[in-house]
Amino acid sequence: MTSASAPTFPRRILLGVTGGIAAYKAADLVRRLRERGAEVQVILTEGAARFVTPLTFQALSGRPVRVGLWDEAAEAAMGHIELARWADLVLIAPASADFLARLAGGLADDLLATTCLATTAPIAVAPAMNQQMWTAAATQANVQTLRTRGVLVLGPGVGSQACGETGAGRLLEPSEIAARVFASDPSTGSLAGRHVVITAGPTREPIDPVRFLSNRSSGKMGFAVAAAAQAAGARVTLVAGPVSLATPTGVARIDVETAAQMYRAVHAAISDCDVYIGAAAVADYTPGCCADNKIKKTSDTLDLHLEKAADILASVAALERRPFVVGFAAETTNVEAHARAKLERKKLDLIAANEVGAERAFDREDNALLLLWPGGRKELALKSKAELAHEFVAFIADRLAAVAAGV
Repeated sequence: MTSASAPTFPRRILLGVTGGIAAYKAADLVRRLRERGAEVQVILTEGAARFVTPLTFQALSGRPVRVGLWDEAAEAAMGHIELARWADLVLIAPASADFLARLAGGLADDLLATTCLATTAPIAVAPAMNQQMWTAAATQANVQTLRTRGVLVLGPGVGSQACGETGAGRLLEPSEIAARVFASDPSTGSLAGRHVVITAGPTREPIDPVRFLSNRSSGKMGFAVAAAAQAAGARVTLVAGPVSLATPTGVARIDVETAAQMYRAVHAAISDCDVYIGAAAVADYTPGCCADNKIKKTSDTLDLHLEKAADILASVAALERRPFVVGFAAETTNVEAHARAKLERKKLDLIAANEVGAERAFDREDNALLLLWPGGRKELALKSKAELAHEFVAFIADRLAAVAAGV
């Protein structure tokens, strides 16, 4: 099994579908890959064929679906070798915990595993499983083995699962998998050679050893932007608040908890930064002091003394040698007016604004953005955060070029 990062524009994709409830999403993935001009050949494992039918994938791909290693008509011509040679990319989505273990072990006990072992094409896997199975030591060891061999690991995502639990292990959405498969060659991407520093997620400001002030940010938008910037060729440093999200492939991650820690981490990373994107929901105020012991409920009221937290975004924009500075504005009312004021007050190059509330933006897989810059505005319509992030990063690259040209 020889693997590397995915080719820039794979035209022949061998899609392996393994057993699991997420197998139904693979049908949509076939459609999205074909929309981008790829030929798609599907291999179903026997487990996958219990969840989805070969007929569905044959109709979507326009090619006969392969299921068993012992297909006499196909194997008379060494079909698994032909499949291995045919592919520009072998993509397994969803990739079950069992298949990841067999792939890491180099087994050749079914058609898909045998083809993976016989191919010289790059291999990518999109894991999908229960969150406990994903975090199990055996699974993590198998994934690390595959990464060491050059297998591209896409995801998994974080969220609610069919089993009723919540956590890491969800299959990435087909749109995001397709976007990652067809990402630009990093050496020629729109941000090639750039260092991008991104903050994401909330901060936690301690009140006592067991309590803190925080907010509802999930970090999903910031992580999606980090993945998109990396796919565009940038060297990405992601400073993340306390979130349960998998680190995007190829991204350097620094975990912090408080606004003060995030401030220090950003300024430690920013010396050679070309673009700073402040997507984190950083606390505006922090308790003046943290109690040494748990505060007991001894009275009907409790007064907290809060002090203004360090303004990371403004501090970056005020640097003598400053990068291109992009801020975010999450607003509940008068979105454009408040965002425009923030853009001007903090002297930003670009701001991405969105409306937030109980039913908007937080803990969702989709989002919409209003982009504002000195003298301009652009709306990015509602779509998955993964797709939106790629569009957003492409716009940042355009603005960088415009600023360099003096436009």
